[in-house]
Amino acid sequence: MTSGSTAAINIHDLCFSWSKGKTVLESCSLEVPKGEFWMLLGTNGSGKSTLLRLLAGLLKPDSGEIQIAPPIGFVFQNPDHQLVMPTVGADVAFGLVQEGLSIPQVRQRVEESLAAVNLLALQRRPIYALSGGQKQRVAIAGAVARHCEVLLLDEPTALLDPDSQLDLVAQVQKLVKSRGLTALWVTHRLDELDYCDGAFLLEKGQVVDQGDPQRLRQRLMQSEESLD
Repeated sequence: MTSGSTAAINIHDLCFSWSKGKTVLESCSLEVPKGEFWMLLGTNGSGKSTLLRLLAGLLKPDSGEIQIAPPIGFVFQNPDHQLVMPTVGADVAFGLVQEGLSIPQVRQRVEESLAAVNLLALQRRPIYALSGGQKQRVAIAGAVARHCEVLLLDEPTALLDPDSQLDLVAQVQKLVKSRGLTALWVTHRLDELDYCDGAFLLEKGQVVDQGDPQRLRQRLMQSEESLD
């Protein structure tokens, strides 16, 4: 694992509990190297989505340290929770409102980001007419348009059909390699591990294993077999 100085995401001894006292994360630590694609694995209730929301600033930790390279893009499990404009191009442009760009600059950013996710031809397409996978790529294009350094994705393939699932994960892998993005992707689908550089295994709010994704895949497969 890399040192904190070359990590795009670095958390140390992170703790978080809900108001009713349920501990979700306890002394959780991990690092994601700059320009790499890592995945976060774990059973339901292990704290994966909570950790991602803490990294995005949507929640505040009880204690611990978070260092993450801004700006940050966040992709929800359900894209309908974050696509707010009527058309593809307008939605990508919406995230650029506060950057003080000229109209030609906005147009260029929108076109470049949609081209990066193979959706340029759908720039004027209504959001409601898109498939689930296309909606997720619009959400990713919005992050690319804002020149995000880090992309956080919370089970973005959970609502997609199998072909769209692998198309999306391959698209993110391509963006990481071509644009130098850093991505942290929450998943429970072991086939998606074929596309990442490394993975973390989260159990009861702590990282209990990390590193080679295929080794972790084998560990989880063996664990599932032992329960049969």
